[in-house]
Amino acid sequence: MRVGFQGEHGAYSEQAIFKHFGASVEPVPCKSVREVFNLTDVGSVDLGLVPAENTIEGTVYETSDMLLTSSVKIIGEEVLRVVHCLIALPASRLSDIKSVYSHPQALGQCRNFIVSLGVEPMVTYDTAGSVKMIKEKKMLQAAAIAGEKAAEIYGMKVLKKGIEDYGRNFTRFLIISKNEGPKTRDSKTSIIFSVPHTPGSLYHALEVFATEKINLTKIESRPTRQRPWEYYLFVDFEGHREERKVTKALGELATKTVFLKVLGSYPKSKDELL
Repeated sequence: MRVGFQGEHGAYSEQAIFKHFGASVEPVPCKSVREVFNLTDVGSVDLGLVPAENTIEGTVYETSDMLLTSSVKIIGEEVLRVVHCLIALPASRLSDIKSVYSHPQALGQCRNFIVSLGVEPMVTYDTAGSVKMIKEKKMLQAAAIAGEKAAEIYGMKVLKKGIEDYGRNFTRFLIISKNEGPKTRDSKTSIIFSVPHTPGSLYHALEVFATEKINLTKIESRPTRQRPWEYYLFVDFEGHREERKVTKALGELATKTVFLKVLGSYPKSKDELL
C-alpha cells in the first residue's frame, strides 16, 4: 500500500505512517500537504497522512484549508510523540552553529531552545528535508531540527536530543482517502460548518449536540476568506455518522447552518489520551 506524506524520508509523518500501518507500507514523499491531498484525490497513492494539530503549536492550518476544499475523506488518525533533535554534520560542534533550519511547526515547538542558543531560525518545508539539505550542501555552521531517525538515515550527528520546549509534545495526524472508511466502534466524526451572522446562531447550532448527549472533542474557527469576520467552525465529536443519535444531530444541524460538510467518521487513536 502506498501512503503519501509531506516531507522527506525520516520525517515525523513517515514515522506516523509506520506506527499506524506497520513496516510493509510504502511511504511516498510529497513536497507539500496540498500535494498529499491531490495525489490521494486522483488515486496516485492509496492513502495520505497529514498533520492536523500539535500540542505545543496548535492547528496545522494548511491541512484545515485543504479539508475545506478537497473531496477526500478522513478515515483514521494517529498520534505520535515528537522528540526533536538538533542535527548537524559529523564534523560540526554545537559552538559552530550559527543558524537552525526546519519546518515552521518544529521551529515553533523549539522556540525557547533556539533563543537560548542565540542562532538564527531558518524556515524550510520539512524537518528531515532540512537534514538532507545540510548534508548535501556541507553546511558546517548550520543545524536542523528533526527526529533522530532522520540523523540515522542521512548519516548525520545528533548534537542535542529532546530540545522541544515542553516534554509532552504530540502531533495528531489524519489518514485521508478517496473513499469513506468502514463503520467501526469507538469512532470520532469531523465536520465543518458555518452559521448565519445573527445573534444566537452558534449557540443554537451547538445545542443539537448537547440535546443528543454527543461529546465535542474539538471546536475551532477559521476565517471564511469570503466575507470579513465570518468563520467556518471545525468540530470533532465522539460517535459515527451512521449512529442514530449522530444522524439525528447532523440532520438538525443542517437546518441551522448555511454550510455543512462531513469530513468523515473514523476510529479514535489508541494513543489519543497520552
